[in-house]
Amino acid sequence: MLRTMKWWQRLQSAIDELGWTKAELQRRSGISYDSINKYLRGDVDNPRGNVLEKLAATIDRPAIWLKEGVLPGSGDLVRSMRAPGTAPVVATVEAGAWREVDELDQDSPEWVTVPADDKFPDATQRVYDVAGDSMNALQPHPITPGSRLVAIDYDEIASRSPLRNGLVVVIQRSKNGGQERELSVKQVAWFEDRIEFQPRSTNPKHKPIVVEHDNWEDNGVEVAIVGLVRDIIHRLPG
Repeated sequence: MLRTMKWWQRLQSAIDELGWTKAELQRRSGISYDSINKYLRGDVDNPRGNVLEKLAATIDRPAIWLKEGVLPGSGDLVRSMRAPGTAPVVATVEAGAWREVDELDQDSPEWVTVPADDKFPDATQRVYDVAGDSMNALQPHPITPGSRLVAIDYDEIASRSPLRNGLVVVIQRSKNGGQERELSVKQVAWFEDRIEFQPRSTNPKHKPIVVEHDNWEDNGVEVAIVGLVRDIIHRLPG
C-alpha cells in the first residue's frame, strides 16, 4: 500500500507553507514547545486527547487531513490559504544534501506567480528551488540547477494520480528521528516488488532510491512522496 506522509510530516509541510517556525506554532496553538518538538520529530504516533484537532485548527486545516491526509470538499479551504495564482517557495531540492529541519524554517517565504493547474485546480501548489545535477538529463525536459519546480501536494491527489512509470516527484528522506531531511527530485520506475525513484543525470554519482511496496524505507531511512512535479520554470541569465 502506498504511503505518502505521516501526520507530523503533514504538519511540517503546513507550517513550511505558512512560513511559521516551531516557536510560532507553539505560540498560536498553546501547546508546549517541547511537545511540538516531539511531534515534528515523529516521536508520537498518536497524540493524546484533542491535540490533533487543536493543531489542525491552528493551521486552518480539517482534522481529518492532519490525521489521514484526506482533504474533503471542493478545495475552497486550500485556495483560501493563498493568493490566487501564487505559491510559496518552500525549500531547495538537492540530492545528497541533508539539512537540519530548523534550517528549513522560513520566517517569511517568498511567494511567486505560478501557472494554473487545469488537472488539479484544487490542489496546494508549492515551489522548490533546484540545486545539483541529479535530473539534468531528464527527457524531454531536463531539470537544471537554478530552475524552479512547481509541485502539488501529493497527499491531496494520490487517489486521483496513483504512482506510475514516468511521473516526476519530490521525495523526502528523513533520519535521526526526523531531525534531518533530504529533498530531491526523482522519476518513478515501478516494478513488481519495488518502486525505484531514479535520477536522470549525466553524473554517475547519483543513485536510485529503492523502496519495497510494503516497506517505505531506503536502507533504514524513511521515504515519503511530498509533491508531484507539474511545471518546470527555467530562469535565463539576464
